[in-house]
Amino acid sequence: VSTQSTGIQAWFDAEIKKIGVDNCYFPMFVSQSALEREKDHIADFAPEVAWVTKSGQSELAEPIALRPTSETVMYPSYADWIRSHRDLPLQLNQWCNVVRWEFKHPQPFLRTREFLWQEGHSAFATRAEAEEEVLYILELYHKVYKDLLAIPTVKGRKTEKEKFAGGDFTTTVEGYISATGRAIQGATSHHLGQNFSKMFNIMFEDPDSTTGEKLYVHQNSWGLTTRTIGVVVMVHGDDKGLVLPPRVAKHQAVIVPCGISDKNSAELTAHCTAVKKTLTKAGIRVHADLRMNYNTGWKFNHWELKGVPLRVEIGPRDMKSNQVVVVRRDTGAKVTLPLEGLEDALQTLMDTIHDDMYAKALGERDSNMVVTKSWEEFCNHLDDKKIIMAPFCGAISCEEQIKKESARTGDEVVDANAPSMGAKGLCIPFEQPADATTETCIRPKCDQCAKYYTLFGRSY
Repeated sequence: VSTQSTGIQAWFDAEIKKIGVDNCYFPMFVSQSALEREKDHIADFAPEVAWVTKSGQSELAEPIALRPTSETVMYPSYADWIRSHRDLPLQLNQWCNVVRWEFKHPQPFLRTREFLWQEGHSAFATRAEAEEEVLYILELYHKVYKDLLAIPTVKGRKTEKEKFAGGDFTTTVEGYISATGRAIQGATSHHLGQNFSKMFNIMFEDPDSTTGEKLYVHQNSWGLTTRTIGVVVMVHGDDKGLVLPPRVAKHQAVIVPCGISDKNSAELTAHCTAVKKTLTKAGIRVHADLRMNYNTGWKFNHWELKGVPLRVEIGPRDMKSNQVVVVRRDTGAKVTLPLEGLEDALQTLMDTIHDDMYAKALGERDSNMVVTKSWEEFCNHLDDKKIIMAPFCGAISCEEQIKKESARTGDEVVDANAPSMGAKGLCIPFEQPADATTETCIRPKCDQCAKYYTLFGRSY
């Protein structure tokens, strides 16, 4: 798990540095007055804020919050640092933990009271620059899922109901878990407009003004969490355990000696160690399981459970023939490969595994994503574990009613293991299936014209 997270972090960190983002760290404690400075923003987090009220046995004069997010911690410093247009853009990112006291349904990696993430906070002179960064970051998140984790996502804009509190608009990448028929938010990139800069007086002198007029900066914030690990587990895992994408797996291959005995153990162990060194030198993350207190079958099961993409089996005959037997974790397919050129063969095979895992996940997602204009079909598709694109008017009140009216009631005969909540507005996909403006909103009691097709579904 730690290596998967580290692999994502290393890749993403390198990419954001290409556009001038610097890493930083701000305190995790937030005073009550600072946290409540932006009312609309904190209202969304208020039920989940964890408060420190005592120091030892002494009551604090003012409660101190553990950060649920860092806008109110960071932006007073932005106001101090930014004076001129020459101070812009200011683009900072921190890798840190946050605390959100989730009481409803805590789940490992998906909804936890403390989680790790990166949060980027940027300030620009113009809205155009800020919007450009929002979409650039969103594309990086899309690549994290596609190019590293072999998971397809839908890129889009959050509805008004679901957007980041206090922001102008939120963009998102949404994943799909076929086993449960539920969507999951993968990462978000928010354009905050000038809402926070007005609240925290983050201003710069207009370079075109002769009177020293000041302008408010345009801001973004964007974040990716360790939820990615949970998504990998649910999208790719099977009944045998984890199935890890090769590009982020801690061990891309594990070498297991087979047919080992007292007579050949020293020679076979030395051979496995030599193969490991060769593969490691080629940049492959490989582990040799040379433990003598476990038999071969136990080791096979152990590494299948851990999801290692490739198992390299080496027995006495393989050693004499200068070959290995390679087994794929995702399909169980076996292939015999010569030692000569093994490094390149494994690299190619891992790329194939990645592409196959992505294609499988994409097929499952696409076969469960439908388009409809009928409310009856909408509800039936929802119960069939689909995510649904439907014409929608965009009104917050209408979205609330869609969620309420599509929820199952206690009298309905349904699968006891299926979730019963109604459909949530996941996003307004950038790639629209058709022109929605000629349609009416999907909700039967709404007579408003649709503005766009919106992706709905049950969600984590």
